Amino acid sequence: MAETTKLPVGKATVSPVGTRLTSLDGLRHEMDRLFEEFGRRFGLSTWWSMPEIEPFWRTTGRGIEPVVDLVEHSDKYEITAELPGLDEKNIEVKLSNGSLILSGEKKEAKEEKDANYYMSERRYGSFQRSFRLPDGVDADKIEARFKNGVLTVALPKSEDAKKTTRIDVKAA
Repeated sequence: MAETTKLPVGKATVSPVGTRLTSLDGLRHEMDRLFEEFGRRFGLSTWWSMPEIEPFWRTTGRGIEPVVDLVEHSDKYEITAELPGLDEKNIEVKLSNGSLILSGEKKEAKEEKDANYYMSERRYGSFQRSFRLPDGVDADKIEARFKNGVLTVALPKSEDAKKTTRIDVKAA
């Protein structure tokens, strides 16, 4: 059975800062745009625009971000992010100035040596997403869990936020 790891939620006083694109990010963005335009001109569908397939990562003007699901339950809000290939030690969850900040980094290096060749590969990348906390979240009870490449952050509602009041609708 797979093991669930509970991640600590830290508090920070830094404000979120936008990420600048590097020249390689710009090149990748331009190549994606060229392939999309090529597909549109010839009526071809690209894998990332097909409705039945959604990638784990999306490219935005700020870089690469994981795809997340936001769900409201009666007692809590829940954010789920798919982070394939990452470990819990590479993920950070912070609370800063009324925002929840998810960030992570992946570094991978592979090296093979043989009499006839030498191969070295390095892959790395990082992401950061921030979400404004809705009113009525009990910030002291936020929990983050990581299991099988999926990060789930539970944002419990305060007792006042759980209450609902029925308002009668009267004819005018």
